[in-house]
Amino acid sequence: MTGISLSSPPPFSPPHTDAPEHWAERFLLAGPGGEECLRFGTPLDRDALRALVEGQAERLSAAGLGPGGTVALRLPPSTAFVTVLLASWRLRAQVILLDHRLTDHEIDLAVERLAPQVLVGSAHRPSGSLRGFSEVEPVAVRLSNGRPAGTGHALVQLSSGSTGPAKVIARTASDLIRELGCYQQLVDFPGEGERVVLLSSVVHVLGLVGGLLNSLHARAPLTVPERMTAAGILATVAADDRPTTVIGVPFHAELLSGTAAPPPLPQLRRMIVAGELVRPGLPDLFTARYGVPLGTMYGMTELGVIATDLTAGLHPAKEPVAGMELRMVEGELQIRTAASPYPGLDDPTRWSDGWLHTRDAAVLDRATGRVTVLGRRDSQVSIGGLKVDLTEVEQTLAALPGVREAVVVFDAGAVEAYLAVEEGADPALVQDGLAGRLAAYKRPRRLAFLPLLPRTATGKLLRDPAALRDAATAAVPT
Repeated sequence: MTGISLSSPPPFSPPHTDAPEHWAERFLLAGPGGEECLRFGTPLDRDALRALVEGQAERLSAAGLGPGGTVALRLPPSTAFVTVLLASWRLRAQVILLDHRLTDHEIDLAVERLAPQVLVGSAHRPSGSLRGFSEVEPVAVRLSNGRPAGTGHALVQLSSGSTGPAKVIARTASDLIRELGCYQQLVDFPGEGERVVLLSSVVHVLGLVGGLLNSLHARAPLTVPERMTAAGILATVAADDRPTTVIGVPFHAELLSGTAAPPPLPQLRRMIVAGELVRPGLPDLFTARYGVPLGTMYGMTELGVIATDLTAGLHPAKEPVAGMELRMVEGELQIRTAASPYPGLDDPTRWSDGWLHTRDAAVLDRATGRVTVLGRRDSQVSIGGLKVDLTEVEQTLAALPGVREAVVVFDAGAVEAYLAVEEGADPALVQDGLAGRLAAYKRPRRLAFLPLLPRTATGKLLRDPAALRDAATAAVPT
């Protein structure tokens, strides 16, 4: 091993973890009955939430779901999603989250791969892509080829798949409770008396745990905007006087920063983003627009939140959350975990000897324990014997005038760049700007200009070379 190994203070130790079958009631459903907790268009208090969860538990039981069973959820952000999720955990079942935006073919493949006993979908297709939520009627279907849970995990998720096939990742109730404890110790994360406006997907870790579950646990009411446009998000923030934190991905921060003259929002406390690296200049641009910090977090589906910079005072470094032990091995960031988060996968390049291999390059500061994530380790490639860091090329492109976003990939022995540029931007000026900032061997062989870059269902920039080439081909006028 090379480098250093650092750990942060001991994690929060919540009570009653000796009875995981009651964890949802104790940590997510508890609280004063008349207190607002959720708002998908209409506010919902805890008494109403508990009643809805009870009703969904009865329907799921009638479909054959019980302790040790498996249920897959294919529901859009909605009251139905929340109540079915909590009802499934109340029944001590293992929940598999499937993004509702997947095609029927993709859902069929996931169901064949994961074999849930019950599949819960909506009676009708949710409405347009810019909708933040959809009120749907959940329908539970018993599947003939389903299997009971083979492990004690409470949650099974698929990774975003931005760079290839999705991984199956599982977490226990104790894992989720530990992460909630980490959020509870972050003084700048939303807590009681505040509210959250959630933009991130609830089927992925930031939106699910940092957004939904933490809001229920911390008693910080959660609101999802009706429209995921800049105007819709800002109207949602303005609609309530309570101190408000917006949680999303960098794409949402870019969207809001593009609003030239936003309305005064004295209740806005900060925005927090995670999911991918923030381009240079975005934190300053966001603060200039709104007068509040753009906080950032580093996390993984496998672990949840790992490190944060919620005040934007450390950027690009981040402070590990309580209980995280980090080390560097041959340039790779590794994190101590008691068990592999990949059920049924025995791959020492992903997890070995109690350490999760993040596949991220990073710098770990020996004096402070802070971590600066540099990007994927596989972003470092060799061109003619010379090392090129694709993240460096990407961030250099993203900082050029007229460039909104950039993705740089390495394929068939060459570097290719895909750019979303401002209307009227001159490609020749972009190329000239790049020539003045990067050595010739680092410059992409191809620059493709698109009106919008393709993204995964969770808003992450897609990095699959074939899909990017298809998008660039489709963008060329015929």
